[in-house]
Amino acid sequence: MDIQKLRNMEDIDICSVSKESLVDINNVKIDRDKKKQERIIDFLRQIKNPYCFVCNGIIVKANYNSNEETLQEKLERYFLSL
Repeated sequence: MDIQKLRNMEDIDICSVSKESLVDINNVKIDRDKKKQERIIDFLRQIKNPYCFVCNGIIVKANYNSNEETLQEKLERYFLSL
């Protein structure tokens, strides 16, 4: 996944996106036996768009403040906590 593709995903308008085109985060499975980098890659492969997904039937638009942590840093912190 390249930077431009991530930027395009971040810019998605949740008012115009089809709920059916998004991944339900409850269906994403994390293999805790994999190394951190592999878990991140697997998460991104499954979720397809880390900025916009469905959770319990609701479209979620995630925003990450780049002044604090990058998305990668947030994902790394999350997967290290598992």
